[in-house]
Amino acid sequence: MKFNKLIPELSVTDINKSKEFYLKLGFKVLYERLENNFCFVELDGNQIMLEQINDNWNVAPLERPFGRGINISMSIDNVEELYSKIVEDNISIYKDLETHSYRVDDQVYDDKEFLIQDPDGYLLRFNN
Repeated sequence: MKFNKLIPELSVTDINKSKEFYLKLGFKVLYERLENNFCFVELDGNQIMLEQINDNWNVAPLERPFGRGINISMSIDNVEELYSKIVEDNISIYKDLETHSYRVDDQVYDDKEFLIQDPDGYLLRFNN
């Protein structure tokens, strides 16, 4: 198994609810440690660790929405297809699918993207 160099680990209130949510999006479970309420998921090479709150990693009390001030940006193979699936599954959209232009040095790139929140409020940005 190949691990990305950067893998966010999200503290979640209910590991089963979070796991179900991510699986519904199309993530696959790569492995779990049930005894630790831990799950490692992946979608198109984007890896995320989910662990039920256990006070191992928290520097202050958690308040909803979790992850304030950050969004987790994930490039996926077919952003339009995932967006349609999310709409069809009645998952709440935080920002609709739009194309934005971003300048990188002297080059401009167009990026189709949308954002949703997971059950604990973590902001997930999916883009092409």
